[in-house]
Parts: sequence; structure tokens; C-alpha cells
Amino acid sequence: MSARRPLMAGNWKMYKTPAQTAEFFEKFLPLVAESSHADVLICPPFLNLTAAAGAAAGSKVAVGAQNCHWETKEGAFTGEVSAPMLKAAGCAAVIIGHSERRQFFGETDATVLKRTQAALASGLLPVVCVGERLEERESGRTGDVLRAQFTDGIAPLEAAGFAKIVIAYEPVWAIGTGKVATPEMAAEAHRSLRALVEARYGKEAAAAVRILYGGSVKPDNVKGLMAQVEIDGTLVGGASLDPVGFASIVNF
Repeated sequence: MSARRPLMAGNWKMYKTPAQTAEFFEKFLPLVAESSHADVLICPPFLNLTAAAGAAAGSKVAVGAQNCHWETKEGAFTGEVSAPMLKAAGCAAVIIGHSERRQFFGETDATVLKRTQAALASGLLPVVCVGERLEERESGRTGDVLRAQFTDGIAPLEAAGFAKIVIAYEPVWAIGTGKVATPEMAAEAHRSLRALVEARYGKEAAAAVRILYGGSVKPDNVKGLMAQVEIDGTLVGGASLDPVGFASIVNF
């Protein structure tokens, strides 16, 4: 079995108010209080980070953001939030390059790299997302897409920086669609990513890096996914909004 410690992460996207965030943690924390087998991360919207960090204080649950700007100094970037601000608000991690950021907000592999570097400079754990669209999978280009996203968005990192990131494989066609990659399909993509890591950073780095799966993860399919030695955890969307449901995913 893998010696990599699982990471079970929840991406709340644009859901919940600060009050609803406090309610969630009140129900969720007792359900995972004994869960020592995995790291747990919840990434609410920016406005809820303070409420989440306050509610999670003293627990084993970490709080992360869903994005950060690549500029680490204060400045004239209306509507943006910097990595140092996230750190000050109580964040331990940040999701970078989610497919919705790529699809709707002009995220590129180049900006993914810059945001990852900014997150690392501020002591945050970057959860860097990669994954192919449906037409790319159907035309047999999954490997090419992952290679391009890795080569331009991750590989320029120095080895010391790379050692401090997590990769999340999210096939875009499986996000919020109810379609889920079979455990075997996911593991195959994870193996491809690990091979890219080994070619760039060496065997030890490839053995150590955590690669999460995201895309319609639910309580009823998490066991099959986590049974794959290649899958080191999950990045959960909609199913992370319910405290009981997400706790059952954490406690797979």
C-alpha cells in the first residue's frame, strides 16, 4: 500500500454564507473528530474563510481558499485576493487552476504556475488541478492534455517547491455531471501524471507526491476510488456541502 497520507478535500465553490459555514462545522467536526487516517481540508468562498477558520480552530480540519492572485504584494488588483491575505485569514491551503477557473475566468497553465509560486511563497499548500475535457478524452488526447498542463503549469517549479504541492486530477467531463471516471480510468490518469513527475523530478518525488481525484465523488463511490493505490485522496465538490455526507467520504 501507498505510504502517502490521504487528503480528503472539499471545494464548496459559490455556496453557503458565513452563518451556514458555522452551522456546517458544528455538525461536521464531531463526525470527523476521530478520523486520524487522513488529512481533511475544506475550501469555502472567500467571504466564509474567517468563519471557517474560527470554527475549525483547535480541530484537525484545515481551511483553504479556492483561488489566489499571483501578486504577493498589496496593489491595485480590484477584486483579487493575495496569498498573504489568505494566510492571515487562517488558510493552510489553496486550490489552483480548477477547471471552472480555466473555463470561465481565463486561467491558463502560465497563470496556474504563477499562482502556485505565490501560494508557496506564502506558506500555503497549493492543490493544483489538471484534467481533460470530454472531447479531449473521446479523441484519445487525455495523455497529451495532462502532459501540457504539467509541463507548463507545474514542471517549471524547483524541486523544493514541487515537494510542497498536491496535484488534483479532475476530468472536466465528470465535474458536477454525475459521470464519474471509473476507479481504473482515474488510476490510469494518475499513473500518467506520476510518470511525468518521475521524468522531471525523479523516483522519490514521484513516489511522494499526493495525487487526488475529483469529479462527482460521492459517499457511494469513494471506497472504490480510494481502493486504487494510485489515488491519494479526493477533491469533492457538491458532496462536500453536506456535513454528514462529506464526513462519510472522509471516513471512507
